[in-house]
Amino acid sequence: MPFPTKRNRSLNFAAAACVIGLSIVSGGVASADTGAHLRDTRSVPASQVRYKSAVIDGVEVAYREAGRESAPAIILLHGFPTSSHMFRNLIPALADRYRVIAPDYPGFGQSAMPKREVFNYTFDTYARLIESLTNRLGVRSYALYVMDYGAPIGFRLAARHPERVSALIVQNGNAYDEGIQTFWEPIQKYWASGAKEDREAIRWLTSAKATKWQYTNGVPDISLVSPDTWTHDQSLLDRPGNQEIQLDLFYDYRTNIPLYPAWQAYFRKHQPPTLVLWGKNDAIFVAAGAAPYKRDNANAEVHFFDTGHFAIETHGPRIAELIRDFLGRNVQAQKAAK
Repeated sequence: MPFPTKRNRSLNFAAAACVIGLSIVSGGVASADTGAHLRDTRSVPASQVRYKSAVIDGVEVAYREAGRESAPAIILLHGFPTSSHMFRNLIPALADRYRVIAPDYPGFGQSAMPKREVFNYTFDTYARLIESLTNRLGVRSYALYVMDYGAPIGFRLAARHPERVSALIVQNGNAYDEGIQTFWEPIQKYWASGAKEDREAIRWLTSAKATKWQYTNGVPDISLVSPDTWTHDQSLLDRPGNQEIQLDLFYDYRTNIPLYPAWQAYFRKHQPPTLVLWGKNDAIFVAAGAAPYKRDNANAEVHFFDTGHFAIETHGPRIAELIRDFLGRNVQAQKAAK
């Protein structure tokens, strides 16, 4: 083959450019020849997770959201030491039918971490912030998924505004004395004294060893738990100043126990549709704390799993199935009846 002449090279380059231009146009993207920016014109599915934030009372609160704004809402409230990251797989599993919102509390996840001197790290504060966030987002009715710390936050909201709560999903979230046993003894000692030495005695709960333990203790098959869970959480716990924030919250947890009777009265009076999902090997909130929900709400459904504290990590697909069935029979039925 003869070496191409200058004229042939120009023609070949022009032809190649034409092919590239046709490919770009046929893909639904504007050609560079038009001066427009290259962009994908396909719409983003409503079920795709979006990562957002809102400034509430001067504090940036991060949250994950997916689903149509017109769909029934579910608020997912995380526990310690995690964040909305714990719901990373559950959100897409629900977003085809529901508007799913999972916030990070200040000091957790991607939310701001104000200094303790200017921000009151308490469960009352968190409940007010989450209520303000739901108001900001225009969510006036919602199901609540509460886990660990999420329970005292969510139950404050439910008792304050029972008319807003369409259903409760409780995953290893406590509201009964039966659920608090040996694990809590050193923390209870700190509650009683408020002493520095008792505060120091529980500092280990913010360590990498303790974080991994929370995810793996009581789990028969540890290979089901992603190491990303405890390493992600620990990277945030290790931020300067965060240990003190978490110790403040351990101390403030004492304010939740006196509210148990009021929350139980709420369950009895309003009988919200309730789905209880519990890792039966949990050493933090033990299995004995699950059954009492039926004592105050005979219609509560209780399911145990052979796992530990973070049941959603080992039994996520089954939990998603149970939630979809439960909400379909309750929340979707309520919507249809209106």
